[in-house]
Order: sequence, then C-alpha cells, then structure tokens
Amino acid sequence: SGTDAHLIAAELFAGPSAAPTLCIDVEPEETGSGVPRALAGRHFSGWTALGSPVVEGAAASSGGTEFAALAAREPDGTLRADAEVEAGLDALVHQAARAGRRALLTVADVSKTGLISPGLDAVLAVRRRYAGVLEVMVDACQFRLSPASLKAYLDLGFLVAVTGSKFLCGPTFSAALLVPERLAEALRKRLPRSGLRAYSAAAEWPADWIARAALTEAANFGLLLRWEAALAELRTFRALPDAASRAFAAGFAEAVQGRLAADPAFELLPIRPPDRRAIGAADDGWDAFPTIFPFLLRHTEGPHDGGFLSVAATRDVYRSLISAPSPVMLGQPVACGERRGRPISALRLCNSARLMVDGAADGEGVIARTLGALDAVAAVAGAMSRTGRV
Repeated sequence: SGTDAHLIAAELFAGPSAAPTLCIDVEPEETGSGVPRALAGRHFSGWTALGSPVVEGAAASSGGTEFAALAAREPDGTLRADAEVEAGLDALVHQAARAGRRALLTVADVSKTGLISPGLDAVLAVRRRYAGVLEVMVDACQFRLSPASLKAYLDLGFLVAVTGSKFLCGPTFSAALLVPERLAEALRKRLPRSGLRAYSAAAEWPADWIARAALTEAANFGLLLRWEAALAELRTFRALPDAASRAFAAGFAEAVQGRLAADPAFELLPIRPPDRRAIGAADDGWDAFPTIFPFLLRHTEGPHDGGFLSVAATRDVYRSLISAPSPVMLGQPVACGERRGRPISALRLCNSARLMVDGAADGEGVIARTLGALDAVAAVAGAMSRTGRV
C-alpha cells in the first residue's frame, strides 16, 4: 500500500537511536490513516505486506525515526496562510538540525482533498536553508501527475511514492517508491533495517542494492498482478492526446465547481489549484487543473436549515449513495475540522484516468452524468435534513 511505501522511506532514512530522523507530515488527516505510525517507524496494522502478524503500534525497528505533524488547515477547515505553514516547517527542521538530526518531509501532491501542501516555493526555500539536513518525499499516492511533473520531482532529487489505485482506478494495494539517482547512490549501499525485512521482499528491489541480499526471496505475486492492472489503465490514459486530456480536465473542473457553488446543499471546501511552477514543471498539462473536488453538506430543510451535516450524517449519506441501485461513487468522507462547534467531514467528487478516457470520446455525456450524480447527493442530503437528523 501507499502506507507501506511511507514506512519503507522512513526505514531508509532512519537515523541512529540517539539521533532519530524527524519525519514530518503535513495535514495527516488528508493522507492514509496509518501514515503517522508508518513514518514513526511503527507497525500500522496487525499484518505486514508479506503476511506476517505483528503488534499494531509497536516499533518496526529499534529507534531511528520520530513523527511530527504540521497543520495546513485552520480548525474550521479553511486554509492556513502559506507563510504560516512555511514558518512551522522551518521551526521543525531547525529544531532537528540543532540537535544534529536529519529530517524527512512528506509533501502531498495531492492530498485527499486535492492540496499540494506545503506550497512548493516553501518546500524549496526550506530545503535550501537546511541543505544536508532535509530530504523530501512526495506523497503522490493519488498519482494525479503528468509525466513532466513526475520527472521534475525526481530531477530535484525527491523521493516519490505512487499507487495505481486512486486516479488510475487500479486495484488497491499497488504502491511503488521511486528513488532518484542522487539518493540511490547512497541508499543502495545500506544494509536493511528489520522493518524493511518485514514489509518487502528481495524481488521488489533493484538488483544492485545491498539490501536485496538480506531480504526474503518470497515473491509478492499479488502486488505484481495488481500493478499489471494499474499499468493497463495508465497505458490507455497515456494514449490520449495531451490536448484532449487538458480540455476534458478543464471542462470537468469548471462544470463541477460551478455546480457545487450554485447549490445551497453544498459548500466547497477551500483548496488551491495545483501549482508546480516552482519545480520547473509545465503549467499547461492536464494536471494543472484540480481533479478532486471536496465539499461539505448543508441542511437545506428542517430544523437545522443552513447548518452543516454532522460527521455521522455525512457518512450515512455516503453509504446510502454507494449502496443505491444506481450507485454514486464518491471519495470517502475526510475529517476537516469543526464548524459551529461540531466536527465536520467533506465528501469528494473525483476525476480519474478512466473518466478522462471516456470524456475524450464523449465529454458532454460524462459531465452530464457527473452533474446528475451531484443531484443525487443533494437529494439524499435533503431527505436526511427533512428527518431532523443532525
């Protein structure tokens, strides 16, 4: 899984017990639920990727990493100012540097709500200030990246974690960790920590890495087959002309954002358009447009008119939609702070490689069906409002 990739990255960059590497994640609520434990070098489940039983929460290896979280949103779910996020990041890395420790920053591109966080200008600025201390891993597990953007990250020497199960619509548990040559030169000479032995097999590593000889020879055929399915989806998507991908992504984003903004049953959760110009990536690809659209549900009728549906009510709307005779497939609710003193969560409507392939052939039809899905969401939420459910 993508969480396995985070744990492997943490193990690769782990420091000695006396000076553990500080692993920083931004807005962990918008990444995988097990990521904080994985970056802390702890088992995030009762089973490893190789099928070994472990104690959830126990250390995968002895010492080596510590975890720190950095908020990208205010308590009400609105976005923090870029300068505040950069200052918080700088303070964490500065603290690590003063203690003679290294730091590994995980940058989401994109998070569950479509954020690139921290902003890439801030990431590069902090990296320059702490050269030799800070390494960067891009959490691109959504895989909502063009080849040009992916190459730009690797050219900067950033690790990149990807999966085939989100944007590509492949099976779950299909992750990969891409290591740029600059880092591979040093990492390929390291012996594996015990945490690596529990989560990956020799066949999953390059032939010239020393770690390979110390890992089990068992092959993870399930992982291979899941990636074959994801790669088939990727090849179909990449066969589209770039102009067609860009045109559909732009039209889809405009239609969905317009529909969400116009309906009192919805409130768009604040996001920023993807901006990768700081890393030298072109801004004329399909990935320059948002492909995840997070929104809150509002009561439009009944005693709570104008208020937000609770976390439990939002979850029930989600379950009702995915189990309907004509299911509406949305992203699972994501916690995003509090409004009026109560926790809230956002549903997510997402574009995907498969939708874009269909949209290249019939863009108007795909967009019409998508807007119809939002009509169904509004209807279910409205019915819940009428019952008086909070």
